[in-house]
Order: sequence, then C-alpha cells, then structure tokens
Amino acid sequence: MTALETLRRGTEILGPVLSANGFTYCEGRAAHSSGGEYASGKYVKEDRILEIHFRHSLGLVTYRIGSESIRHEIFMRALLGQGADNHYPGFASDPMDGFCDLRYDLENFGADFLKGSGEHFHRCVNEALAARKLSAFQRMSKDGRTP
Repeated sequence: MTALETLRRGTEILGPVLSANGFTYCEGRAAHSSGGEYASGKYVKEDRILEIHFRHSLGLVTYRIGSESIRHEIFMRALLGQGADNHYPGFASDPMDGFCDLRYDLENFGADFLKGSGEHFHRCVNEALAARKLSAFQRMSKDGRTP
C-alpha cells in the first residue's frame, strides 16, 4: 500500500471524530523523496487546522489556531503533564495504530481544540514557548529553576 493509500485509510479512522466537530479533510501533498514515499493532509475548521503527515507511519501531527501552532506531543505534555495517559505517539508495527492512538487522544483530550474556546490550546502554546527559553536542566526540574 502506498503512503497516500495508507493516509486515506487513516482518515477513515480520524474522520468521524473531526467531521462531527465541523472539520473538513483536505488532501495534501504526496510524493517520493530520499526517505521514501510520504503523504500529508489537513482537517480544517475556520481558523483551526490539524495537519497530519505519513511516511512509514503517522508522523508529524500539528495543531493550529490562527497563527499559533504546536506539535501533538508537546501539546499533550503541556496539557496533561509528564507521564500522561495520551496514546500518540506510540510504538506499533501496524501503521493504522498511530491513527487509532491519535483518535483516542482527540476524543479524550482534544475537546478544547475540536470545539472549545481554544483557551487550553493557547496556554499550552505559551508554556511550550516559555520552556524553549529554559536550559535542558531547568526543563527537567519540576519548577523550572536550577537548584
């Protein structure tokens, strides 16, 4: 199965959750590069976009509201904390598992992005931007200060 065919199958898993919340799927680019075949697409609702990329497995997942964006794993960490119960990204041998894991996260933790005010999304983006300014040691400590 090609990357585009796999991505299309994955949208059958994600589509019901996103379309129920007013998002429409737009197929993106599909091509072959030095890393192999890849395909992308996005779900769009007004100023909200969920971008997905596939190459061998579901890869980069990015949320956007207006001009702000955040990758899925950073969003989940900021939203839920370290060691949270989110499922994506995970490790699986079946490429469809990534889509199932992302669907789980959207259904269980994505309400603010899918249909809410975006308040939690904006807070997470701001936390991620602030964390970039900290040293690696500070990011590892609980309160962001060095001892």
